[in-house]
Amino acid sequence: MQDLILNIMNQFGYVGVFLLIMIENVFPPIPSEVILLFGGFMTTYTKLGILGMVIASTLGSVCGGIALYYIGRIFNKERLKRILSGRLGKILRLKNSDIDNADHWFDTKGQKTVFFCRFVPLVRSLISIPAGMSEMPMIKFLIYTTLGSLIWNIILITLGNILGSNWKSILGIFDTYSHLVVILLGLIFIIFIIWFYKRRKNTKNN
Repeated sequence: MQDLILNIMNQFGYVGVFLLIMIENVFPPIPSEVILLFGGFMTTYTKLGILGMVIASTLGSVCGGIALYYIGRIFNKERLKRILSGRLGKILRLKNSDIDNADHWFDTKGQKTVFFCRFVPLVRSLISIPAGMSEMPMIKFLIYTTLGSLIWNIILITLGNILGSNWKSILGIFDTYSHLVVILLGLIFIIFIIWFYKRRKNTKNN
């Protein structure tokens, strides 16, 4: 995977960076760290510049985010309610009110969530789907997605430029960061499920 990414970037430059980052946003397993760090390194031995790399990668992030946003719009709240009104809803013990509560939470805190999740592996891509499902205004979505992606891209591309040919030396740090985030998210999800069902049980008892 890594060799393929590097070959595409070497061959297509800014266009390759744009396409790879856009695909990475839609298919999170593709490592953006490799793309951005190597992109920074490329600015040290080619005619490609840091500004161009930042623009290409940020445009790719935004376009990928928009694609997932519209997937969320298609799979909207009302459609989700219809799905959960059947057998699946009974199995998961979810009601329409639960969907409304989640939607309300995203309406009030979703803007900050979209921004900060751009710094979190895996989540930075998937956060666009609930943004679309909650029908977050496109202008706000674009602003927070662009700002978060811009900061993340600048940091990694600059690091790649500073490290030069040693850009691979910090990939291990980002791998550790990604693994810790996945473990933490898994624990948060488990805790949330336990809390959710305990709350539902207490509500029924009362």
